[in-house]
Amino acid sequence: MNLRREIIDGPGLMVAVLAAALLAVFASPVAAQETLVFTAIPDQDETKLRERFDRVAEYLEAELDRDVRYVPVKSYSAAVSAFRNNQVQLAWFGGLSGVRAREAVPGSRALAQGEEDARFRTYFIAHHSTGLEPADELPAGIEGLTFTFGSKGSTSGRLMPEFHIRQRFDAPPNEVFRRVGFSGNHTRTIALVESGTYQVGALNYKVWEAQKEAGKIDTDAVKVIYRTPPYADYQWTVRGDVDERFGDGFTERVQQALLDMDDPELLASFPRKGFIPADNDDYETIRETARQLDLIGR
Repeated sequence: MNLRREIIDGPGLMVAVLAAALLAVFASPVAAQETLVFTAIPDQDETKLRERFDRVAEYLEAELDRDVRYVPVKSYSAAVSAFRNNQVQLAWFGGLSGVRAREAVPGSRALAQGEEDARFRTYFIAHHSTGLEPADELPAGIEGLTFTFGSKGSTSGRLMPEFHIRQRFDAPPNEVFRRVGFSGNHTRTIALVESGTYQVGALNYKVWEAQKEAGKIDTDAVKVIYRTPPYADYQWTVRGDVDERFGDGFTERVQQALLDMDDPELLASFPRKGFIPADNDDYETIRETARQLDLIGR
């Protein structure tokens, strides 16, 4: 007891104790600056995604002066779960996955979308053996064929194609087609239709255009037969509690960093011309469509 009084009452010792305590605190992992973790829906080959988003992490680290880490996920639903469980605080979502994530974490915001994402499209493609040709509406000839979506959680590869199929034929896909499958991602959809494994498929138009430009599509084997009207799709979404966790104004700093991204090579990897502001209301049509199809709760 007496020794404790001497330490507390001794000014020199008190300074030494405080200094030691502060050094211990700042040297500890707990007090180190918290890392911003983000993910992205796995809509393409994992190697390509890792290359793209590791570079995004480097860019955000420099802009935000904070450790930033990208973590891959295996499915669209895993991306939403990671966001809901606060394993990631920021994510590159499709329209539907973004809606699901923001509903799971109240206060979360869509921050930015690609210039092209405000007017996104789905392409329906067909194997040459079907004899189907491009049309202004879904060709009646797709009835009775085999069909593949992309991922079950994809906006451009599942939600919007199903909406247009139901609108055109007044029936669900399993009643329109002889067999329905899910490829898992857009590049896989191209491969399955190109090989004839499925006769018709639907996918993200940006992936089709990028693969075609790179010479990776056999256009003698597969072609686009229908282009949907435009809709809002991909976006960066941030959790509603990041300001509390990372400091006041952090949401706006992240948004500005995304809007300022201007490295042509990095943007081309998305591919996007640049990013523009986005708002939750931009995806209200996606929300309503998903509710109509019972893909989210009412």
